[in-house]
Amino acid sequence: MPVRNHLFSGNSQTIDQIHPLKNFLLVLLLPLAFACGLSKPDSEVQFPKLISEGMVLQRDQPIKIWGRGIPDKKIRASLAGAIVSSKVLDDSTWFVHLPPLPAGGPYELLVNTQTVKDVYIGDVWVAGGQSNMEWPLKAGVIGAEEEFGKPDFPMIRFFKVAKDYSVEEKSDVSDGQWKVANAENLPDFSAVAWFFAKKNHLEKGVPVGVIESNWGGTPAEGWTEIGVLAEIADRSYSAEVAEIIENHEKWKVTLAENEERRKLRDSLINQPDSAKAAEVSSVNYSNANWRSISLPADNPLEHIAWVRKRFQLSSTEEAVLTLPNVQQMAYFYVNGKQVHYKDWEAAVPEIKIPSEILLQGENVLAIRAVNGWNNKPEIGSSDSMFLTQNEKKINLEGTWTYANNVVEPQLPNVEYYNWKPGFMFNAMIAPLTHYAIKGVIWYQGESNAGKADEYRELFGAMITNWRTRWEIGDFPFLFVQLANFMERKSPQPDSEWAYLRESQTQTLELPATGMATIIDIGEAEDIHPRNKKDVGERLWLQAKKVAFREKILASGPVFDSLRVGGDELILTFTEVGEGLKLTSGSGVLGFTVEDAAGRFESVMGEIASKNQIRLKILEGFDPVGVRYAWADNPEVNLVNNLDLPAVPFRAKLEEKQE
Repeated sequence: MPVRNHLFSGNSQTIDQIHPLKNFLLVLLLPLAFACGLSKPDSEVQFPKLISEGMVLQRDQPIKIWGRGIPDKKIRASLAGAIVSSKVLDDSTWFVHLPPLPAGGPYELLVNTQTVKDVYIGDVWVAGGQSNMEWPLKAGVIGAEEEFGKPDFPMIRFFKVAKDYSVEEKSDVSDGQWKVANAENLPDFSAVAWFFAKKNHLEKGVPVGVIESNWGGTPAEGWTEIGVLAEIADRSYSAEVAEIIENHEKWKVTLAENEERRKLRDSLINQPDSAKAAEVSSVNYSNANWRSISLPADNPLEHIAWVRKRFQLSSTEEAVLTLPNVQQMAYFYVNGKQVHYKDWEAAVPEIKIPSEILLQGENVLAIRAVNGWNNKPEIGSSDSMFLTQNEKKINLEGTWTYANNVVEPQLPNVEYYNWKPGFMFNAMIAPLTHYAIKGVIWYQGESNAGKADEYRELFGAMITNWRTRWEIGDFPFLFVQLANFMERKSPQPDSEWAYLRESQTQTLELPATGMATIIDIGEAEDIHPRNKKDVGERLWLQAKKVAFREKILASGPVFDSLRVGGDELILTFTEVGEGLKLTSGSGVLGFTVEDAAGRFESVMGEIASKNQIRLKILEGFDPVGVRYAWADNPEVNLVNNLDLPAVPFRAKLEEKQE
């Protein structure tokens, strides 16, 4: 179809102009169409929130536009020279199908009397999962400041689906709007999705749209249609599925009541009354009816936690507060003046306290902390609670005063029903399925660790479910394998995270799937590794191979075979590129051998050739299998020439990977 294309500006690249003959034909055909009686319908229509100003539509695929209108009224839509028509159905819904269009823009979408402006056509991805996909650039992400220094990418747009859940499918998301990548919006974008989208835009030279639909702490069954789950018997979620289906109407009432409590809670945890906060945090405020606690020993606290700490200063020179561990949101006050606000996902920096608010003698530090996740805020950790003034450290650990019902009321109990089977699918996925996409990027699994035996089936069912509902075939589904996390143990044959990673690897049996391995960039003490750039860019490598069918190396070394060679075990790998190599040391770390009695021993390997690793068989040890990176937080150093880490695996002798 004839489409005009535009030159990208700023950080964007050029889209080639289409053949001028097509534009000439368009000029001839449009007046002819109008002359034949295609008058413009004038009845009003309504669009879902996705179809709005600034949107990006998927290139080279049929485009569905839909909404609501007056039954039996005509619908006529035009975009980029393509014109289609339809009629509003008896249930007040309407659909039109535009033909595949090449990348370009900006365009205007016209439907009857309504106009949607600033529309682009390019690649569209859904960014799903839990908190590691949700994690925004502003939340201490490595390299974020560099991104903020060059924030303007007008052809990259994000749509953040509002968190929501429902016992029945919704036709539209509860909230959301398209936002362009600029200095104002970029900090709130998913970091993983941003690094992925930026690569897509720069390398393919097309607009990119990301639909963020994610929620921290959520399991895969919450993102799967309940009817699909009902067909899978005898699983950990099966009883819940049956109960929800049986008591559908009761759940509608339960969720409505819970939503009212959530609204009240959210109104309470918002910014406190400034006058009240100034009073409570002042030196002269009487906290006689507060109780004494010891911090950090008495963590966690409850409700809206107000704490106060008196400290002495010999001068009023500027001081610095070090108190990095506060969960989740907090306001910091000194002598009645606010000195810092911490958002839920943000790190707490060293807080400078200006001299003009300090007093010689007694001062007061007050903190208002709220944890909207579990209603249990935390303040402080050992050896990280102090003030520094003139190079003198003032310890803040020990006795504080605490109140959670004196200054502000206690919070209502709000249940996280979004975790229930199918509930997030109904409210955050089902409303998206008419919107054509290039594919999905997914980062989840932490909340299903411990149930690896059913995750392979569940995850595969979810992917198939989404593909069925989108009705555009086996679109690319690219996912992140769990990172290394928690205390380092070796060997650790019973690692739940290792088993979950194996289930993720097995999901690659589905067509058009790709996996980014990040076993080398996790953090032992934080489930949210701050290196999101490598995650996004490794997903992009998978996209190039799976979605764009480029013949490239996109994965780290993948186990292929295992055999005995004398007193050695020889392991062969694929996806080695120019050859296996080590990121550190002279021996290959991360290998464990197993004998017939179920004993495990950690062994050091060595690179035997471009694609082989040699393991020395221990004296008196009769091996029956080998595992690699099989632990919560394994120490690994095996990569290929792209520095992509080897994929964790377990294998038996004379067999391929299990």
